Amino acid sequence: MAPSYEALRLERGGSLSAPCLQDAFRLPALSTSVAEARRLVVLRLCSWGAGQEMCDNAELVVSELFTNAVRHTSSEEVRCMMQLRGKRLRLEVADQGCARTEPQARSVSVDQEGGRGLMLVEALSEAWGVRPDARGTGRAVWAYLV
Repeated sequence: MAPSYEALRLERGGSLSAPCLQDAFRLPALSTSVAEARRLVVLRLCSWGAGQEMCDNAELVVSELFTNAVRHTSSEEVRCMMQLRGKRLRLEVADQGCARTEPQARSVSVDQEGGRGLMLVEALSEAWGVRPDARGTGRAVWAYLV
């Protein structure tokens, strides 16, 4: 996970001449919403002309982040924001809080069924991190994909 100063550097590192395409959506914090979040992200990226690899990686990352927000918080809704500037995509999934711990990648044994989601996010992202949500409750998990 990149420290906040690294996130600022990465955010400024995108091409300043490239237009910034943005979109956001909210869905109920239900397990059935995860598939809809994947669909919406891929649909938007395709409409923006993103390549297949970026669409595939974004689909996996949003799936993991959205699933974590649904499973590990007591949120009523989950928000997803996305920005594409040049070839850099910023995905952010924000919950309404009440998670017991800070999201972090962890090692798991071969026998464990879950727990690999943030390791996958880390592997697919240029950087990722967590920040308090702007509304004062909850948190936002962000990732940069190239």
